[in-house]
Amino acid sequence: MTDIKTKHYIDSIYYDIELTARVMKVLGAQVFSKLQLSLTPEEHAALDTIYCNPDICQRDLAKLILKDRANTGRILNSLEEKNLITRCVDVKNNRLVKRLAITVEGNRQLEDINKKIKDFLKNISCKFSPEETDRLQHSLREFRKSLKEFAEMNI
Repeated sequence: MTDIKTKHYIDSIYYDIELTARVMKVLGAQVFSKLQLSLTPEEHAALDTIYCNPDICQRDLAKLILKDRANTGRILNSLEEKNLITRCVDVKNNRLVKRLAITVEGNRQLEDINKKIKDFLKNISCKFSPEETDRLQHSLREFRKSLKEFAEMNI
């Protein structure tokens, strides 16, 4: 006999977050396509992360955007080809590393894209108040932080 209180994976918070992330990924691709933005969502995430973390190296960027180094490298090559970032060689712990910096054009495009995305998303009705959204974001960050303690992230 099956215990009715037994939860299945599809009843868990992990599954709900996973499905929400998938929907967000689809929505992100649709928004970028509809707005005819010059970057992919992945390129945008990398560029925005570089903006928020000046002089970050490729390895640290990969950790923040949760991409392996090869994918991160491809994203950076594309951003560099579009003249949105530059890579400068530096030394960290007696090793050569490539530091990333946003160009003037990269700053201009990032500001333009962020404004377009914000304006578009403003039109999507959200069932949360700004305070509830802040609490949810804080809770998700804490949840992700605790999960990272258990996850083996080989980035």
